[in-house]
Amino acid sequence: MDRTDISLIALRRILRATELYGRELAQAAGLTAVQFRVLQVVSERGNCTATEISQRMGVSQATVTSLVDKLVRQGMVERQRSEKDRRQTHIVKTEKGRAALARAPDALQQRYVRKFEALEDWEQSMLVASLERVASMLDAEDIDASPVLDTGDFTTSAG
Repeated sequence: MDRTDISLIALRRILRATELYGRELAQAAGLTAVQFRVLQVVSERGNCTATEISQRMGVSQATVTSLVDKLVRQGMVERQRSEKDRRQTHIVKTEKGRAALARAPDALQQRYVRKFEALEDWEQSMLVASLERVASMLDAEDIDASPVLDTGDFTTSAG
């Protein structure tokens, strides 16, 4: 097998792993990977604004708004007016959101992070450069994305 085929197989395995994780997460917690990550961010902070989530995940505020809207409809989070600044709205998890977090399998990106951070510095640099090159080869530099391994629809207008 030549290097081109080997590289395509590796890409397909990565895509397949994210797809399988997405199915497992949907079945266990009723969430997509990006919805799950929003819920994690809210849980870590106790409460936060859409702007804070947007900055933390590295995606547009429109994307976060769409994701939060879906989580509100599912009863996973609520929007609450800030007591200090009535112009701000905080997002807080509900009991249903807490339960979903507890049921969810270990996030795929967390598995990746643990293994990535165990690599030597030079290996991390090499891997980052290679992945950025692959993204460039796929003309994917301008796609709105967060550090969430997910194959679902994740654009600036949907989530």
